[in-house]
Amino acid sequence: MTDAAERLTPAASDDIADALAFALRFDGRKRKHDAAEMMARIVAKRLVEHLERSGFVVMKRPPIGGSAPPYRGEVSP
Repeated sequence: MTDAAERLTPAASDDIADALAFALRFDGRKRKHDAAEMMARIVAKRLVEHLERSGFVVMKRPPIGGSAPPYRGEVSP
């Protein structure tokens, strides 16, 4: 196995839901106006629950050094 593959860790459910909700609300960096924020969060949460029940494990790479912290769905004032 490659060094990069050995450093993979299981992704947290909240991280997966945040990524799915982001994908439902945005197309690249352009916001999709037809998808409501609340609906995106509900759908993302339901998808994560289904994946967990189905036995899926989503893996993630370690953060790239010097990058910004991962997006958490909240904006600081």
